[in-house]
Amino acid sequence: MRSAFRLVPLALLAAACAGAEVPTGDAPSGGTGPGAASFALLQTRVLTPQCAGCHTAGSPSAAQSGLVLDAGSAYGALVGVRPTNANARRDGLLRVAAGKPDSSLLYHKLVWTPGHHAADYGNPMPLGTTRGLAAGELEFVRQWIAAGAPREGAVAAASLLDDRTAQTLPPFVPLARPASGVQLAVDSFAVAPAFERELFVLRPLGNAEEVFVDRFEFRMRPGSHHLLLYDFDPGRSPLCVPQVLALAGVTPGNVRDIRNPDGSMNTLAMAPMACHVFVAGSMTTSFAYQFPPGVALRLRANAALDVNVHYVNRGAAPMAGEAYANLHTIDRARVQRAASTLDLGNTSFSLPAGQRTTVTKEFVVGSAALPLRDSVLTVFALTSHMHSRGERFVVRVKGGARNGEIVYENTDWEHPVMTTYASPLVLRRGEALVSEVTFLNTTARTLRFGLTSEDEMAIVFGYYY
Repeated sequence: MRSAFRLVPLALLAAACAGAEVPTGDAPSGGTGPGAASFALLQTRVLTPQCAGCHTAGSPSAAQSGLVLDAGSAYGALVGVRPTNANARRDGLLRVAAGKPDSSLLYHKLVWTPGHHAADYGNPMPLGTTRGLAAGELEFVRQWIAAGAPREGAVAAASLLDDRTAQTLPPFVPLARPASGVQLAVDSFAVAPAFERELFVLRPLGNAEEVFVDRFEFRMRPGSHHLLLYDFDPGRSPLCVPQVLALAGVTPGNVRDIRNPDGSMNTLAMAPMACHVFVAGSMTTSFAYQFPPGVALRLRANAALDVNVHYVNRGAAPMAGEAYANLHTIDRARVQRAASTLDLGNTSFSLPAGQRTTVTKEFVVGSAALPLRDSVLTVFALTSHMHSRGERFVVRVKGGARNGEIVYENTDWEHPVMTTYASPLVLRRGEALVSEVTFLNTTARTLRFGLTSEDEMAIVFGYYY
């Protein structure tokens, strides 16, 4: 079974997605005046100014999704084409299904109304706004698709594109506190116009004894790329002990921005990221993840988690960010298996400029990376983390009856699927998980592991017992 869980990278390249004019290419005939072809209007009034800034040829978003929305390419990339989004493919959607708006991923991605679609198809688009397309623009798209999504012909009311009424969205409502458990919050904060704000804040759980979490629940205001929860590993480095982290501002309630007001990176605020251990997270505004029956994640007594949110504001006015995470706990007596988090990182690789490179690393059961507490180690969920040059992330089993088997595969660096196994992976001492990551370095410099979006990563996350 594949869950809808998504994990998003620590520092996305969303700042590059500001709406930008692109070459017109072979646009459909009809111009943009009265009687113009509806698709020509859609291209010039919606796709080019609001979408092609990200989905332009050669961009990371286009490479990852295979979707280029430049004029001359957009129609062929949309109409009748299967999407790369796994949930949309499973549900039988096309990017644009001629005559069927509700079977068209494009339409679903442009509708910001909560609950409009049943599955998780990723963040609503365009990114960096709080309301998406205007209501008139959205209706124009719907009419065009419903009329058969033709390349030529005026089939949607052009006047709709002048209707700037915002989509009607309900007011943001924070999560109710869990009946049993803890709520962690990032209180409302401002995101400046044309700015990308990513921050961390340490939140103590207030638990005098260890607790067991069997469900995570997340909710954020629109405009966020992700909400992630991290613990710290004091054994990773002498710099990861609480006393040293406090010198970098890692204290309860202190907001740590990784960007300065001028957009430059705050290296002191970024340093604690090297000590992080993934706990849970979401890249959609509302999401919940339930552990298998009888399984719960153990969190130590007096725990504190680093809460991370990342907002991008493409507008001309400040926008508000706000996020909540509920950790639902159960009694120890109900826990049959106490789970731990997997954090398997390859930090020693080099990616030559202008080349495609595959890097691998083994993580052996019984080693420090995969400690063995019983006769076997049981992995029940895996996900991955790479940055924008990552093309394919594979995890294989080495040794045992499943030697060589691919047990995880992801080709979407921005929205990696978390696979939850109906039949968990049972590994014995000496067997291994092998990460195999293929990168395409399109830059003119050698890339290595690093903490910024200009560096690369190759990390396996997951849960095991």
